[in-house]
Amino acid sequence: MFVVTASILHADLDAFYASVEQRDDPRLRGRPVIVGGGVVLAASYEAKRLGVATAMGGRQALALCPQAIVVPPRMSAYSEASKAVFDVFRDTTPMVEGISIDEAFLDVAGLHRIDGPPVEIAERLRRRVREEVGLPITVGVARTKFLAKVASGVAKPDGLLEVAPDGELAFLHPLAVDKLWGVGAITAEKLRSYGIFTVGEVASLPEGILVSVLGRAQGRVLHALSHARSPERVVVGRRRGSIGSQRAIGRGPHTSESVDATVCAIVDRVTRRMRTAHRVGRTVVLRLRFTDYTRATRSHTFPHATASTAEVLAAVRMLLASVAPLVGERGLTLVGISVANLDDDDVTQPPLPFDTPGVHAVGGALDVALDGVHDRFGSNSLTRAVLLGRDQGLSVPLLPD
Repeated sequence: MFVVTASILHADLDAFYASVEQRDDPRLRGRPVIVGGGVVLAASYEAKRLGVATAMGGRQALALCPQAIVVPPRMSAYSEASKAVFDVFRDTTPMVEGISIDEAFLDVAGLHRIDGPPVEIAERLRRRVREEVGLPITVGVARTKFLAKVASGVAKPDGLLEVAPDGELAFLHPLAVDKLWGVGAITAEKLRSYGIFTVGEVASLPEGILVSVLGRAQGRVLHALSHARSPERVVVGRRRGSIGSQRAIGRGPHTSESVDATVCAIVDRVTRRMRTAHRVGRTVVLRLRFTDYTRATRSHTFPHATASTAEVLAAVRMLLASVAPLVGERGLTLVGISVANLDDDDVTQPPLPFDTPGVHAVGGALDVALDGVHDRFGSNSLTRAVLLGRDQGLSVPLLPD
């Protein structure tokens, strides 16, 4: 007889960047920590409890938590910690699907005779990450990837939660609608305007009603998820299809110079992350949100893959110019930039004439030199001229001995 079990683990490191900083500097432990420059890249739970959130502007974050200690990001340290954690994942099971630098799905079905029930496997995994890497991690255990991810979100921080197959709806239905995959702030607000606040209330609606409110694709997906129907399985070997970042810039008004400064900062961050991950990409995507909540997306594909800051920035500026009339008419509230069609930098053939071996593939000699300076002295040690004199949002106070 076939028995359905909760054998999917969603393992998610807690406040990853901030946790690495607290691990490496004992003076930061138990204190509110913010990682970032003009935008919060990560916040410790001590800061989160005071309202600080990822992607929040630095000035707003310090207004909420003036006692926060601000540290510049150290991408090389985060990459090293991620590799160590993923080594633990792959030592636990070969069925590992990485989702980002700090989270993954693991399928432990079939391991119960060797390693015990999934919950025991999850407990050992958490203990090993704590002992071997020095970081807290939360694990959700469930029958599907969707439910496992929801479970880990509920269990945070530094927790473990199993959703048994016979208790899925009892667990899911009391949760807020934004716990469903694909429900962001705008969709959640739209559902709340119809008096729909919980997943159970979504599940009580006919699929046709959700389709009429949210559109065919999203309505059908949310109807299925609200009934705990999600067929996705763990896929081994799949890597991220894009690397990107976005920044909310408020309702303005914004000058073309201030928008360009924001674009420069985002491109610097995205291309540096690409080079740290040894990835190159061919397609640049620009996403904009306007004051009337409408959106625009534009893309450009290069004839060759690149991680060059200059090339990506030139493409983004070209795309931004193509939608300048929309920006002028509607106003701008958010800028997002990503690079897609990614590949490993060591499989890319550089165009003639050849640069120094390996340098073109990772974005050029200047980019590599700047990355080294930033890794050693912090992201704010060198900055673009367009950013000089502009509020970077966060200062870096000295730590007491």
